[in-house]
Amino acid sequence: MAEETVLITGAGIGIGRASAFAFAKAGYHTVVTDVLEAEGAAVAKGIREKGGSAEFCRLDVTSTEQANAVVAAIERARGPLDAIVANAGIAHKVPLAKLTDARWDHTLDVDLKGILRVVRASAPGMASRKRGAIVALSSIMGVTYGWDEHVHYSAAKSGVVGLVRGLAVELARSGIRVNGVAPGYIRTAQALSVEHSLGPEGLAQAASFIPLGRVGEPEDIADVILFLASPAARYLTGQVVAVDGGLLVGRY
Repeated sequence: MAEETVLITGAGIGIGRASAFAFAKAGYHTVVTDVLEAEGAAVAKGIREKGGSAEFCRLDVTSTEQANAVVAAIERARGPLDAIVANAGIAHKVPLAKLTDARWDHTLDVDLKGILRVVRASAPGMASRKRGAIVALSSIMGVTYGWDEHVHYSAAKSGVVGLVRGLAVELARSGIRVNGVAPGYIRTAQALSVEHSLGPEGLAQAASFIPLGRVGEPEDIADVILFLASPAARYLTGQVVAVDGGLLVGRY
């Protein structure tokens, strides 16, 4: 069987980066995409240095033109994609009183519509081979919790759940599976940001009320994403899996 190809958005840092290394280790040709060019190129280089197969493509998921062009270039070189990890996202802390239409629109454009753009470009190729797997990133702040001063983020990540369900039903007969992952508290640059999230102290405190007793690492999410894209999850579609160390079931 020919080497499978995965496209990962927001793969320069955090969960996207960990996913890129996980897929490469599993034998995929990994297309690392991000607006962070230096970070994305470094991930692709790191994979190649470990003996894997990878390339970097700059992709701003708010651009339909770029999404279409990147997917088309991959398909010309390697054929239709086998898997997509739609991970690119932003989370900016903005109180409701300061939440302008532009700020709202930008978050949904990246976190929700950005997924649609990549999937829409890739689905016809996947359908032509009657196979493909798509994994989209939601959040516990979109599936269960609300997040004050992040209502735009919560709305977008909740929208990802509906998008996963709708795409799963529409694409199932084409042999394409669509699932999602809702991470809990994960040690990423976003979570460590004092300006926009918990910061180091808040993240450390979170470990005390997580049943497994620790904050998650990006690799904890990446391994679940890899499973959902793999043949081991062949009868699983339309689901959003919370990967949170037991947080949602353990807080009373």
